[in-house]
Amino acid sequence: MTILPLSEGAFTIDSTKVFVPFDPASDDLQQRPKGSLLVEIQPFLVVTRQDVILLDAGLGYSTQGVLQIHAHLAEHGYTASDVTKVLLSHLHRDHAGGISMLDAVNGTWRPSFPQAHHYVHRAELEFALSGTSASYEPDPLHFLPSFEHLIVLEDEGMIDGYIRHALTGGHSPFHQVFWITEGADTVFFGGDEAPQLQQMKTKFVAKYDHDGKRAMHLRQQWWIEAQEQQWTILFYHDIATPFARP
Repeated sequence: MTILPLSEGAFTIDSTKVFVPFDPASDDLQQRPKGSLLVEIQPFLVVTRQDVILLDAGLGYSTQGVLQIHAHLAEHGYTASDVTKVLLSHLHRDHAGGISMLDAVNGTWRPSFPQAHHYVHRAELEFALSGTSASYEPDPLHFLPSFEHLIVLEDEGMIDGYIRHALTGGHSPFHQVFWITEGADTVFFGGDEAPQLQQMKTKFVAKYDHDGKRAMHLRQQWWIEAQEQQWTILFYHDIATPFARP
């Protein structure tokens, strides 16, 4: 397998749920509002013998009319039409913003990866579209229920015999994680329940998690299993370490 981080850069986020760009070379975290978190926004492309897989989709920002995630794919020699699967851990705006684009002519949202099968947990999609949480932006997601390539997942199972998914519910009520196994190699993507390397090594209960204690225990469990089974873990929000093998 080939792992390609698609970094969108560093940002701070506070109680407003707004992601503000952060330049580590010139910006001072202490000058940001109290309680601001410093995070990377980093989708991943995992290329297997069978698929070109996108794991989460970034913020959906554009530069000069080009979707940022499309530009990063191009840097690695891929286009949107090359992506065959989009695996979504959850639909918070920083993980799902890039799955659709606003058509400036007719004002509708269209899929950014129209040929790819999109894998979303059933209850997560329903919750995201309900508009009850400020962490979601429903408008860019409205195309999903009628999208011909939507695959609705339930709590646990396999995709094409080599991708395992499981509902975990730590960061958000219907958060899910993925294991991609090819030969002797396993890549684990824990989304916002395994967001940074340091969190895997410490007992840390995050106040921003739906069930912080559950997320903490899951991280401890996964870290042990990763060591025993030699997984490579992908870190969506780690400033310095995109992926690592314990």
